[in-house]
Amino acid sequence: MQIEVVGVKFKNSNHIYSFDPNGLELKIGDYVLVDTEKGTDLGTIIKEREVIDPSTLVSPLKKVVQVATKEMVEKAEEYDKEAEKYYSVVKKLVRESNLEMKIVKVEASFDNSRYIINFTAENRVDFRDLVKKLAETLKKRVELRQIGNRDEVRMLGGFGPCGKICCCAQNMGEFDHVSMKMAKTQNLSLNPASISGLCGKLMCCIAYENPVYQEALKVMPKVGMIVSTKDGKGSVVFNDLLKRKVDVKFVNGEESEIKTFDLEEINFKREDR
Repeated sequence: MQIEVVGVKFKNSNHIYSFDPNGLELKIGDYVLVDTEKGTDLGTIIKEREVIDPSTLVSPLKKVVQVATKEMVEKAEEYDKEAEKYYSVVKKLVRESNLEMKIVKVEASFDNSRYIINFTAENRVDFRDLVKKLAETLKKRVELRQIGNRDEVRMLGGFGPCGKICCCAQNMGEFDHVSMKMAKTQNLSLNPASISGLCGKLMCCIAYENPVYQEALKVMPKVGMIVSTKDGKGSVVFNDLLKRKVDVKFVNGEESEIKTFDLEEINFKREDR
């Protein structure tokens, strides 16, 4: 048996969650109220209705309750702005409690029933007493949520080394798994300092662009492979995966020369790739 789902994203998160559309007519960009483990929450439709195998779900499927009205969305934005005003108050209480944690953002649940305080910390933090103080001061239920360095940049935004807005802040999906192997595939410097983003971790764009490089790699010759060209046979010393160009080294006695060819200009055994 297969089931229908839609993809929903919540504010300050790039993760897409599956929900039962509940018979509602939904389109990408719609704000919706959905049923979650912590009650009703406001999200945005990111993926249109699709049919999936229920065995692929990692948790029980919950339903979209209704399409949110314009008034609901505007009210939720007002609540968030109100919550942001307490940022300095929260920081002061954390400092007074001598806790090693950095407050990133204070936000409100869509119905203003509680405040969510996002923070980062190097180690585990016992914030039970802090929660009590916050609830007494803010006159609201409080949820403290520890987030990672990537999430911090995702919430606050910023510009990457390329000069553009960080990928994580552009609703481009989640890239928590970024590896040095991906950087090597893309012929990038393997110096972590030169390929790390504002969060101090490997840049998300490496994972975002990796599928393109992997596909290109399938049709390019291996470095070191002997290939045939109009100028004779030579060995591959470099591949420009995006431009589909190959640098080939020719050796004539004690002399050598490197020439660049378009992929279509060289011949090699594809099965060896």
